[in-house]
Amino acid sequence: MKYKNLLFDVDDTLLDFQAAENQALGSLFQTEGIPLTPEIKTSYQALNRMLWEEYEQGKRSRDEVVNQRFALLFQQFGKSVDGMLLEKQYRQFLNQGHQLLGNSREIIADLSDKAELYVVTNGVSDTQYQRLTASKLLPYFKNVFVSEDTGYQKPMKEYFDYVFDRIPDFKKEETVIIGDSLSSDIAGGKQAGIDTIWLNSDENVKTTIAPTYRISSLDEIYTILAN
Repeated sequence: MKYKNLLFDVDDTLLDFQAAENQALGSLFQTEGIPLTPEIKTSYQALNRMLWEEYEQGKRSRDEVVNQRFALLFQQFGKSVDGMLLEKQYRQFLNQGHQLLGNSREIIADLSDKAELYVVTNGVSDTQYQRLTASKLLPYFKNVFVSEDTGYQKPMKEYFDYVFDRIPDFKKEETVIIGDSLSSDIAGGKQAGIDTIWLNSDENVKTTIAPTYRISSLDEIYTILAN
């Protein structure tokens, strides 16, 4: 194996977050008796993406992101809602979403016999643990590093320092991060001084953040790891 330590992102790398999000939003709005129109869904996704990017940049706390996003969303449509209450309900629905991306579980199970596997993920600890458990991925990882628990988030150097300090006999040259996000996984890995594997199926996407490797599906990782 080319690397000893494989650091895996979760959402849209191992688990289908888009499917989980769609399911959770649909259930939430149905419970509230509010039609989830394409316009509202598009607005939510744009707002949510902006808030999480500000979190990655250290401009907002995780609590600010999750507890304010629904209140901010409905402000755009002239409605006042209890953002914290809606977040609590949404979280309950989202925790149930653990759809695997492709054959990710088989790949992770196989790789766990060949290398040391770790989860590196931003987000809410309870949600990530529940989804990893339900998808039966959790037992294959030596440790799980959720930003909420570390006090830092990808792509902050402090986050990666926290992770590196807790990997036995850690060496940067033996470590690679695998993820779908250029801004958190790839930029964070590069800044931390480790190799990066960007999972992205859209070959038309151009970027100034150059990953060490680029794959369009997770099973392509074997070609990289075998070199």
